[in-house]
Amino acid sequence: MAVSQNIGVPWIMCQQDDAPDPVINTCNSFYCDQFTPNSPNKPKIWTENWPGWFKTFGARDPHRPAEDVAFSVARFFQKGGSVHNYYMYHGGTNFGRTSGGPFITTSYDYEAPIDEYGLPRLPKWGHLKELHRAIKLSEHALLKSEPATLPLGPSLEADVYDDGSGVCAAFLSNLDDKTDKNVVFRNVSYHLPAWSVSILPDCKNVAFNTAKVGSQASVIEMVPEELQPSVASPRKGLEGLVWDIFVENAGIWGVSDFTKNGFVDHINTTKDTTDYLWHTTSIIIGEGEEFLKKASRPVLLIESKGHALHAFVNQELQGSASGNGSHSPFNFKNPISLKAGKNEVALLSMTVGLQNAGGLYEWVGAGLTSVKIEGLNNGTMDLSMSKWTYKIGLQGEHLGIYKPDGLNGVNWVSTSEPPKNQPLTWYKVVVDPPSGDEPVGLDMIHMGKGLAWLNGEEIGRYWPIESSKHEKCVDECDYRGKFFPDKCLTGCGEPSQRWYHVPRSWFKPSGNILVIFEEKGGDPTKITFSKRKTASLCSHIAVVPNVGNAKSAAHLKCPKNTLISSVKFASFGNPTGRCGSYTKGDCHDPNSTSVVVKACVGKNECAIELTEENFDKSICPEVHDIHSEPLEASEAFCKAKELEPSSWARQVDTCNYFYCGQFKPNSPNKRLGLDGNHLVYSLF
Repeated sequence: MAVSQNIGVPWIMCQQDDAPDPVINTCNSFYCDQFTPNSPNKPKIWTENWPGWFKTFGARDPHRPAEDVAFSVARFFQKGGSVHNYYMYHGGTNFGRTSGGPFITTSYDYEAPIDEYGLPRLPKWGHLKELHRAIKLSEHALLKSEPATLPLGPSLEADVYDDGSGVCAAFLSNLDDKTDKNVVFRNVSYHLPAWSVSILPDCKNVAFNTAKVGSQASVIEMVPEELQPSVASPRKGLEGLVWDIFVENAGIWGVSDFTKNGFVDHINTTKDTTDYLWHTTSIIIGEGEEFLKKASRPVLLIESKGHALHAFVNQELQGSASGNGSHSPFNFKNPISLKAGKNEVALLSMTVGLQNAGGLYEWVGAGLTSVKIEGLNNGTMDLSMSKWTYKIGLQGEHLGIYKPDGLNGVNWVSTSEPPKNQPLTWYKVVVDPPSGDEPVGLDMIHMGKGLAWLNGEEIGRYWPIESSKHEKCVDECDYRGKFFPDKCLTGCGEPSQRWYHVPRSWFKPSGNILVIFEEKGGDPTKITFSKRKTASLCSHIAVVPNVGNAKSAAHLKCPKNTLISSVKFASFGNPTGRCGSYTKGDCHDPNSTSVVVKACVGKNECAIELTEENFDKSICPEVHDIHSEPLEASEAFCKAKELEPSSWARQVDTCNYFYCGQFKPNSPNKRLGLDGNHLVYSLF
């Protein structure tokens, strides 16, 4: 069918080994160097190189080192690759309810070279930039010739592209995942770190080695900024934020959608129009029940195909449970409070994204399969085939109270002290945008689980659920050896997602309406915006001896409109650690800091050449060969440029108060004046 459309360009099929001609079968994987198309007439295409992995709610954070990503790309082109594509190169955000999985987080950052906020992830971005620069230098040889493989020893090989006219490029690889090796290629000795590829665009000089990261690294921080009352708010005369509150009923609101003896499939019922499906029933508890006379409570037992659940009895939350990204089904077991007489049981079943991979995934269901109550006089009460009344979605969703044109759909209650730890609560507040122009995240660490909107735009699901403290996490990733999603995990005992990306373009100059629906309870007064900033920059580079005429240099570059303001750390010798936590070794040039300060402070970018004029290489006599090159590590801070006194309009610093006689401008070159109640100045 696809071929019959005659679209004029070839079709491709990912991961489809039996793709018929002329459809091109392609590779999606962490490594595709050994992939071969199913016809010699088809190019070798890598449609998805995964530079990281997705996160799931409640799980640890996966990381793929830059060295391994570069290794996989270099190996692909070493082995005749034609087309390569990253998935993802720019991280994304699953705004609204678009995440899949299930349980994939709202963040779809994927540890991509550019993060979901648009900032370069360093050193991964820089390292891959240098990789592709080296491949570009080899362009002519790669396009004009086929690779010839030369064995160099166990786990060692060279692939040479030589068109016979003197244009030559070579890839030298060490596939050993533990041991560095020395190899001889064309009568020249080369050092190959374990699990690395060296690219020689002229078959002589190493332009790049995948294991040697020379590009700068960075420390990124989320700087909190409290929610600010909007100047456009109708209540702007009041101090502090004013919150509007609406509380959902636990169970059926309005008219029920249907009743049924037993349970239905959640996804087939909601058609994914909402995460939420209410199940309600009632039970009668006799006054003679023993638990009413004792300090004991019956136990509610629930089995579900997924994904999550909040259980309410008589409008009170009794507990919550959920599956996870590895296993959607779950069991709920919790004591509940029952009274003599009629008791209303309301169970809120929830999805957390839909299945989006695997065989026959469209048939994977969700929802309750069994409900029982233990601890009654007659034993266990099975409610699974009782008469259940169903309601799809929330009242606030149905009325669209998160949209600008639906805000008046309910009677909001205004307060300066919003309720805390209260389930099924909608919060609305009018705020100004955060200061500056940095990317923004919404910090929801003090909330439970729910949904968020700004000006009607769906920020998405939030759920700062913590991963287990008892699972295995690493302090540092070892790039060597085959990568897999669970190889390098961090974040044990930490929230799987704390900050939620809010694009700057969603903000208005004032009057921004933030709406939160909280399912199980949190503290809205602790919600903040956070600005994503580069806290510090680092360079950690080795002296590379005798590589053409190039000089080893450490490079630092601040973001646009910022300058290097100070140097936190500098050491030439054998420093250890990583960006943000370097320490001096037993070999250290005491002039390191002054050299870096002189070369860098006050500049947007700088290069520190690792020469004898700058550093005393004799201070570390034991560091003398290619196996233990001297290192230079630097860490510096960036800050915004100071405004220059170039024009009156650009330089106004003012005082707003009843009295401004003691106010001083930020420059002695500014003359004070008073115009009404506004302080003004002019330049000498």
